[in-house]
Formats: sequence, structure tokens, C-alpha cells
Amino acid sequence: MKRLIAEFEEQSFTQIIFPHENTDWDCCLEEARDNFVNIINTIIKYQKCLVVCKNIDEAKKYFESNKNLYFVEYETNDCWARDTSVLCVETDADIELLDFTFTGWGGKFEADKDNQMSKNISQYYSKDMKTIDFILEGGGVESNGVDTILTTSECMLNKNRNSSLYAIETTQKLNTEFGATKIHYLNHGYLAGDDTDSHIDTLARFVDEKTIMYVQPPKDEKDEHFEELSKMQDELKIIASENDYSLITLPFCDAVYFEDERLPATYANFLFVNGAVLVPTYGVKQDSDALKIFEDFFIDRDVIGVECSTLIKQHGSLHCVTMNFAKGVDIIL
Repeated sequence: MKRLIAEFEEQSFTQIIFPHENTDWDCCLEEARDNFVNIINTIIKYQKCLVVCKNIDEAKKYFESNKNLYFVEYETNDCWARDTSVLCVETDADIELLDFTFTGWGGKFEADKDNQMSKNISQYYSKDMKTIDFILEGGGVESNGVDTILTTSECMLNKNRNSSLYAIETTQKLNTEFGATKIHYLNHGYLAGDDTDSHIDTLARFVDEKTIMYVQPPKDEKDEHFEELSKMQDELKIIASENDYSLITLPFCDAVYFEDERLPATYANFLFVNGAVLVPTYGVKQDSDALKIFEDFFIDRDVIGVECSTLIKQHGSLHCVTMNFAKGVDIIL
């Protein structure tokens, strides 16, 4: 047996990369750090957090001492921990940490340091790490924790990733590495301003073994997203019907702009921690509706809104800057 452990299962810690002056956050570094500090301080109320930082002494100045807060030193290209960190897979024998190849979302950005991050800090994990010669980002796959992977064809089958493989070979690779017998590809759905080629974690997420939350189409039929998100919704309804899944819609967020660019604001980019779910908010009217949907579903978890307007200026959100590590993977420091 082999499976990609679901994020909604019990965790050991969250990993996050602290912004520094050599990242794209240099344009608004203190604003970004304030946002990351808020996220980290929220996480450590519930579980441990491992902060990867260019300079430990500098990073520690932003925090009070806390038993759930850990720091390791490594200089990254940027701060998208979801896509540069290892993924936790359970096997018959133990938990494996899979380190896939990261190329800056198909070669769009410099990623040499990001791709080497896990190799350089793996000594701080209590489980063995396995390097996988396959381009894959954590935000590109969703697991129900049993036998299913949800992804998008625009990302997973894009020729800017594993160009030498046919679609059937990519599917077989996902099956092999994650033990998944069902690989569901969404062929539609995107968000303006997204650099990832439609990562699934911006569009649709498993919240338990049989339930998917997804971004509904905008009410305005003239919105550029209407057709694609409507087609995605149709695809999800078919997948749900064939697999006895339940579907929950998340509000489509009002357009948010920065320097005349539409940003990828999405409530699907939420984060699980033990005992809580953290929901990105953007200072728009849909924030309260989204939080209510989460509160109604997660009756046994705290639901906490986390302001993420700063994060989307660099085209990501809450889930994108974090990575969950499963129960049983300890921090060795």
C-alpha cells in the first residue's frame, strides 16, 4: 500500500519560507514579512512551524520565543514552500518524503536554489527523503488520502514540465509515486494572474475523503473566467457523480488589482492545521460568505480568516506559501 497523505489528516508541522531581500518580495519586503509573521503566529497556536530563512538571527527578530517555532537557515530563490518542499507519502513500512524536481513552474522563473532546498535541509527531518526525477509542484496535486489524486491537465500535462512523457506515462508516474488508482484531470478552470498553469489548489480541494470544495463560476457572464469555471464545474459534477463525492461551492472573489493587473484571489487556497482551517481573505465582500461556508462544514475545527492581499501581489496565496508535514515526521533540531 502507498498513498499521498491528505492535508486534512493529522499533521506534525507546517513549513514556511521567510521572505528576504533576494526574493521577488524585495519590492515590499516589510509588508510581506508582516503577512508571513501573521500566518506563522496563527499556525503556532495549533502546531509546530519550521521557518526556512536566509538569516536566522534576522528572522528571529520578528517573533517572540515559542516552543512551536523552529528555524533553519537556507537561502531560496523565493518563498513558495508548497511547490518547493517535499510531499509526505505513507507506505506499508513507513512515511517517505518525496522530493520532486522544481523548475519555477515550467521555467518561468529562476529556481535553482528552490530546487535544492529540500536536499540541503533534509537532515532536519526525522524520515528519509527520496529524490524523484519528475517535475511536480505540491500545489499541483490534491489527495483524498485514500486512492485518488485530483489535478489539472493544464499543469500536469503541460509540455513545459515533463516534455518527454506522454499523458499516459505521466498518469502512470502519479500512480506509481502516490499509489493512486484514480487520477482525475480537470481540463478547464484558471485564474487571471496565476503563474502556475492552473494549480489545482487555486481551484478545487479535497476537504475529506469524499468532499471537494471548488471555486464557483462568477455571476457575471461577461467576466473572463465565466466560461472556463463553468466548464470546470461541469467536469466536477461528472467526477462527483461517478465517485459518490459531495461538492461544496466557494464564492468567486471580486476582482482584485495591483498596478492594473488582475490578481488570483481565491478561497480554495486555504490551509489545514491541527484543529483549524485557515482561510485567505482579500478585503472584499465575499470574505464573510466564504468564512461562513467553512464554519458550516468544519464544525470540529476553528475557522480563521487570514488577510492575504499582500500575497496575491506576487500571484500566490496562503496555501502556496506553506507545506504540511504529516504526523510521524518530526523536526530534528
